[in-house]
Amino acid sequence: MSEQRENILVHACDLFLRDGFEGFSMRKLARAVGVTAPALYRYYDSKEELLHDILSEAYRRLRHHLYDSLEGATPAERFRMAGEGYLTFAIENPRLYNAIFVSPHLVGLAEIPDEIAAQGCAVGRFWNDRIRECMDAGLLRRQDPEQVGLTLWAHAHGMISLYTRQMLAPGEDLDADVFRSMYKDSVQRLFEGLAVTADDDDSTAGAAA
Repeated sequence: MSEQRENILVHACDLFLRDGFEGFSMRKLARAVGVTAPALYRYYDSKEELLHDILSEAYRRLRHHLYDSLEGATPAERFRMAGEGYLTFAIENPRLYNAIFVSPHLVGLAEIPDEIAAQGCAVGRFWNDRIRECMDAGLLRRQDPEQVGLTLWAHAHGMISLYTRQMLAPGEDLDADVFRSMYKDSVQRLFEGLAVTADDDDSTAGAAA
């Protein structure tokens, strides 16, 4: 992506999140970027196309962070790396992270285009696959991977949303490393509630007998 296109995306994210689709205009964006409105049309034909590009770029970067976890040698390591990749994407790209989760009607779209919705579904399947292989390896209790994935994602999204909105430490600019530590501790507590324990092993053995 060119430097100017990147610059346009950054400012467009800010405007969309601040003013919504109806309050957004190419003229406003041009002023924020420091170019004329006609100059923007060398890159985008419409506001809709620009929004689609914002979402596609957000998912592209998120996938990049997640797919790095496939280099992990074990299910546990791939699970951990995928979680860290999601967190890193959110911290390093807060505008794009928030743009992914803006409801379509809030930005003037009747629905998310199929190609972008498919990207979101692919991210969900990837995360559920990491959970499924942890269950297969006996690291997590055998449950519906999609439901467990929903629980873990809701926790992650909740923590990150509180951080990006500066609600974890009101009135303070919470350091990213401090948040990472808080996030890790919170995930650990949640994970311990889902992990297989000796009692689970005993009950499984008794059921098998």
